[in-house]
Amino acid sequence: MFGFQRKMEELNDQLTKKKAQIAHMMEKTSEVRRMTDELKQSLSLATKEKLELEEEHGRKFNYIQKMEKRVKIFEQQIRDMDEQNIRNTQAEELDMEVKLKEFQAEIDSANVVFQRLRNEEDTLIDQINQAKDEINKIVHEIEEYDKRDRDIRSRIREFQLHQSNKVTAFGGGRVMGLLEVIERQHRKFNRAPIGPIGAHVTLVDGDKWGTAIECAVGKVLNAFIVTDHKDSLLLRACAREANYKHLQIVIYEFSRPRLHIPDHMLPQTHHPTAISVLRSDNPTVLNVLIDVGNAERQVLVKDYDAGKTVAFDQRISNLKEVYTSDGYKMFSRGSVQTILPPMKNTRGGRLSGSYDNKIKTLENEAFEAQNKARQSKGMKRSIDEELQGLHDNLQNAKKRRQDAERVLRSKEFGLRDFKKSYVAESSSTAVSTVDELHVELSKIRDEIHERGNSLEKLQLRLKEADNKANDVKISFENLCESAKVEIGALEEAERELMMIDKDLKDAELKKNHYEGVMSTKVLSQLNGAEAEYQELEQNRRESYKKASIICPESEIETVGGCDGSTPEQLSAHLTRLSQRLQQESRRHPESIEDLRMLYNKKERKILRKQQTYKAFREKLGACHKALELRWSKFQRNATLLKRQLTWQYDLYHLHIHIMWVKMPQDASSSSVRDTRGLSGGERSFSTLCFALALHEMTEAPFRAMDEFDVFMDAVSRKISLDAVVDFALAQGSQWIFITPHDISMVKQDERVKKQQMAAPRS
Repeated sequence: MFGFQRKMEELNDQLTKKKAQIAHMMEKTSEVRRMTDELKQSLSLATKEKLELEEEHGRKFNYIQKMEKRVKIFEQQIRDMDEQNIRNTQAEELDMEVKLKEFQAEIDSANVVFQRLRNEEDTLIDQINQAKDEINKIVHEIEEYDKRDRDIRSRIREFQLHQSNKVTAFGGGRVMGLLEVIERQHRKFNRAPIGPIGAHVTLVDGDKWGTAIECAVGKVLNAFIVTDHKDSLLLRACAREANYKHLQIVIYEFSRPRLHIPDHMLPQTHHPTAISVLRSDNPTVLNVLIDVGNAERQVLVKDYDAGKTVAFDQRISNLKEVYTSDGYKMFSRGSVQTILPPMKNTRGGRLSGSYDNKIKTLENEAFEAQNKARQSKGMKRSIDEELQGLHDNLQNAKKRRQDAERVLRSKEFGLRDFKKSYVAESSSTAVSTVDELHVELSKIRDEIHERGNSLEKLQLRLKEADNKANDVKISFENLCESAKVEIGALEEAERELMMIDKDLKDAELKKNHYEGVMSTKVLSQLNGAEAEYQELEQNRRESYKKASIICPESEIETVGGCDGSTPEQLSAHLTRLSQRLQQESRRHPESIEDLRMLYNKKERKILRKQQTYKAFREKLGACHKALELRWSKFQRNATLLKRQLTWQYDLYHLHIHIMWVKMPQDASSSSVRDTRGLSGGERSFSTLCFALALHEMTEAPFRAMDEFDVFMDAVSRKISLDAVVDFALAQGSQWIFITPHDISMVKQDERVKKQQMAAPRS
């Protein structure tokens, strides 16, 4: 029992020792296995990397060989295309010359036809224009004949009216209404008005001097004569009642006897004067013709040459004007010689006593004008028919010319298109194809160069992987040799303990199994991915360095960056940018730095211009404000001066006891708007008041007034002279008054000096 127990104890001791020995061996075995697994794994990775590198090396080497074959094929194609282009060019040039000659012959033929038709069209246009000019000329002649016929008919009606009543010749039908009103108001006049003046005079040899007298004193013949200013106002009121606008009124003293002018005061010539051929039983009428119309100094001559001799060559004294029998007016003022043509619408014969001959002559002239108008209308109809035929021929010629021009243009366009197509086919296609081949060949060579560089790098990496695999293999073999003895003892101990520690062994086997799976599959894949990641990271760093040399990252960020873009997208974008860069480089040969300098220069120039423009706008605004201020001040000053002038004018009107002047055609108006409706005396009064108002407002060392009272009667002249002299004395300025009338009525004063010349008719 004790022996069994000792045996058991020994066995237990042996078992314990064995277990301790097995445990120690297990530790060594585990260490050896771990090292073995690591070496196996390293050997597997190195072998795998070597195989991958060899496979990649073979693939790139094959690709480079294919590219070299394509390069040879492209070079052969380029040589073949060059030879073919040379052969095609020679044959096409011959064909081109033949076809060009054919096209040119057709164009020359079409051009000859076109030029002939265009010349024909131009000839027809010239004929049409000539016909139109003739028609316009005939139409103008017809209008002239019709106008002449109407004028003659109008004059015939006037003569017929004058034949029935001579008074109507001097004012028309309105003068009859005025005479009727005067007849009703005759008790209010101090002396009955005389008028019209033409009804109280006759003309000696009226057929000869009728036109000359009308030009000389024709306006005066329509006037009425009154004895004082009161009668002139009353006659003006009668004229308004009779609706006789712009009636000319002459204020003249009826009691004055017939003026007798001495011979030495008359023009010294054998030609008659206007007063010498006029006859009247009323001395006042003749006096008015002399004083107002200056009829005694108006000489009548036969024709134009005689008038020039009398007016300019003979230097006749007391001569005012010379009138020819056809209405020309000639006069000389100092060294200036003036000749005026006959006035429009001047009609002689109003002073003629017999109108039958004139009416008959005018009827013959009207009949002749009608005949000429009919002849001209017949000529116009024939030319119109001819013109219509020319228009038809022109339309046909224009259509044929347009057709010929269309044919010519089509042939020219065909020739141009043929030349363009030949040039495009002969040069553009061949050149573009060869250029494309050269570009493709250049790209392939660049790619071969890049692939060769990468292949050299791959060979270096393959050599390094081969060396690494050999080192790992040697280490693994050494480890296996050193661990053979220990592995045998371990196997023996394992067999002894197999039965005892079966469960432990199974568990250990399972554990080793899972550890083997982790080490051989999962960890190997992780290590492979890590190695691939390191490789890609290394490639990225190298690519980043190369890309930074070509284009810095800051410039990429300025154009929007490339985040989120794939390599294919970036490559396509880079291709487009390269093409755009080439196009812009061809358009703008300047460098980017030059363009940037130019841009900065233009930007600085624009900034300076903007600043200058802003300064100009400020100055312009200030000028506008100043202008508006000055304009407002000017308007206010003008308004105040106008108001002051109006007040002064009214003051002098009241001072010289003259009523407000009113328009003869508008009794309701409070002031004058048109001085043509005033008589001579009224205009003189208004002018005097206006002149005094202006003198009151202005400063001048000398002032002069010339014959301001020629149209005033004696009373008005006395009042006006006193008012002007008082104004001059009050102002203290130097005044000069010139008047043809008696100045004895001017009051005496120590500051008033009078110089009176001898009267020309005394």
